[in-house]
Amino acid sequence: MASNLPDYVASAQPVPEANRVPWYKSTAQTYAGIMLWFVFWESVPSSGAPGAGGILAHGLMTGVLGVIVGAFLCHFASYLAPGMMGMKTGLPLAVVGTSTYGVNGGFLLPGFFMGVLQFGWLAVNAYFSAKLLAWLAGFPEGSAVHLGIGVVWALVAAFVGLKGIHYVARVATYLPLIPLVVLLILAGKTASGVGSFDPGSVTGGAEPLGSFELFLFAVANIVGFFATAGAAGADVASSNRNAKDVQLGGLWGVAGATIFTGVIALLIVAGAYGAGMVTGGQEVVLKPTELMKFIMGEQGAKLFWLLLAIAAFPPACFSSLIAANSFKNTLPKVNPFISCGIGTAASIVLVLSGKAGDAAGVFTIIGASFGPICGAMTADYLLAGRQWPGPRAGFNPAGWLSWAVGFVVGAWNSLFGPLLNVQFQMPCPPVAAILVGFVLYAVLAKIGLTTRQLEMPTAN
Repeated sequence: MASNLPDYVASAQPVPEANRVPWYKSTAQTYAGIMLWFVFWESVPSSGAPGAGGILAHGLMTGVLGVIVGAFLCHFASYLAPGMMGMKTGLPLAVVGTSTYGVNGGFLLPGFFMGVLQFGWLAVNAYFSAKLLAWLAGFPEGSAVHLGIGVVWALVAAFVGLKGIHYVARVATYLPLIPLVVLLILAGKTASGVGSFDPGSVTGGAEPLGSFELFLFAVANIVGFFATAGAAGADVASSNRNAKDVQLGGLWGVAGATIFTGVIALLIVAGAYGAGMVTGGQEVVLKPTELMKFIMGEQGAKLFWLLLAIAAFPPACFSSLIAANSFKNTLPKVNPFISCGIGTAASIVLVLSGKAGDAAGVFTIIGASFGPICGAMTADYLLAGRQWPGPRAGFNPAGWLSWAVGFVVGAWNSLFGPLLNVQFQMPCPPVAAILVGFVLYAVLAKIGLTTRQLEMPTAN
């Protein structure tokens, strides 16, 4: 009965049919904006072993294939099932997730946890945006100026996210055009060198990893980055009209935008080296933002750094907004300024410690955390006949056990393997975490390790 539901579930109202919009007015542009964030695409070429040529160490084909496979995994394995459940119910992730984790468990996972992880994203955004602004002023990464800008950036973004996001939203639709234009200009400037690219020019004399290893690193980087955004498909697609909107929004905004930005980033790096823009005596550089000074000159690079930092500000605000909404849903009696203030303080610690600068490490932990969620929600959706099953009572064992094992698998290389002093390296951890979440949830649900379903008056 509805009386058995906690307030955050019982009071949830679906998005009305009259407010539903086409995929190209919501889902596609939302996700394209995420994948156009410079922190994502600048990390693609350096995936794997940056000191040994990254994923370009064996040429373009390995990297391009990794980007394409990773992009379609993001769409089909991370986004699609949460998006379909969000569209069919009109309900947010915090409520949709109660079928997989229970109405008590859903409070924590994915509800509260989604809010917590947003402050990791805020820290990454603040660190890298501040790095560009510090370069603009002539100060290196890790300097007091860089870290100081990062602290201010996090504080202002958190405040705007709490109080003034409607103002930022007015321009956020257009700001993703900035990195799009930057990428196209850089690609045009370096296109002549792509055909002459020699992988040996980026290895620095080091022995590169094998082609398949680099392919897996490329896939892992992309899937790990996208994990939380995939689960958030329930929120994003809840305003879509039908299944076609969900599919097209993901194919263009998730897979399409990822392939576009990831491949162009690879072409820019390959073209810069192939055209001889980065010559002998220079340290091997694999990030397009760092190559801008060779491609565009000092002044052109400074202009691009400024523009990319400006374009990154609304995503920082949106991270704070998502966190605030998660906390309002799960901690309605706690003032959002207190809960978000604590989260912002944690973001600042990550910035000052430099840990926010390890984008690949952050992607790995986020993939480990939310990969099993996406996998389990997909299994839950398919087992229910491609519908939302409805909320389940208490803590649903199938969801929590699949998440726990999936998290261990996803974080094995960076956390549990070293902790247990085990040398085994998990291949492609974010994808492995999704697979474990999917398979284990399906098996546990089939043998009856699910709690009873509760009536949801507002479910479609």
